[in-house]
Amino acid sequence: LEEGVEMPVVAGVADAMGAAARAAGVEVATGDTKVVEAGHGDGVYINTAGIGLIPSGVDLRPQRVVPGDVVIVSGDIGVHGVAIMSVREGLEFGVEIESDCAALGGLVETMLAVTPDLHVLRDPTRGGLAAALCEIATASCTGIVIQERAIPVPPTVANACAILGLDPMYVANEGKLVAFVPREHADAVLDAMRTHPLGAGATIIGETVATHPGMVVARTLLGGTRVVDLPLGEQLPRIC
Repeated sequence: LEEGVEMPVVAGVADAMGAAARAAGVEVATGDTKVVEAGHGDGVYINTAGIGLIPSGVDLRPQRVVPGDVVIVSGDIGVHGVAIMSVREGLEFGVEIESDCAALGGLVETMLAVTPDLHVLRDPTRGGLAAALCEIATASCTGIVIQERAIPVPPTVANACAILGLDPMYVANEGKLVAFVPREHADAVLDAMRTHPLGAGATIIGETVATHPGMVVARTLLGGTRVVDLPLGEQLPRIC
């Protein structure tokens, strides 16, 4: 906390933390507070760390990905990054864009109830969906083919990115996940995801292949193919 922060602000933050913890089904076990001189803390900074248990029989890691796996994204991408950027930079896009931050534990439980044999779950945060896919392709030594038309980008995000010259696939997300699921379980997992509020917009965007290992390619709307690479630099200021 920076010197001079008003107590109602601190109380509001504490209330919000409590509400978020209850919604996520977790306990705030302990904490510590430091106070810094006025002008050196930018108001309030909060850093958290969590401890969780992996259920028996669950093995989530990129090395388990094999050709034929189905790639599923849980909903609209790019929302959080555009929302944060609009607030930080004072940009207006004609409609308010709110962050999609959410605790995804309940959605993951719903997916694991279908089968514990999920290969990878990843939060596409910094670097967006593109960076997450590239990292998984490299670690698994498989190729990934995605369909551009299947990637869920809400019109507000698409319009904002068009104005700013950004690719929504590289914009950070916070309340979304990408899953690599064995093909035999993909339909059942997708149906289960869509029954959960945080997975209502889940959709299949592609699959893994044996060709071009370590590379992600996108089938474009015009029927062509383009390589989806890691970003050479940050499109947006760091937000996480």
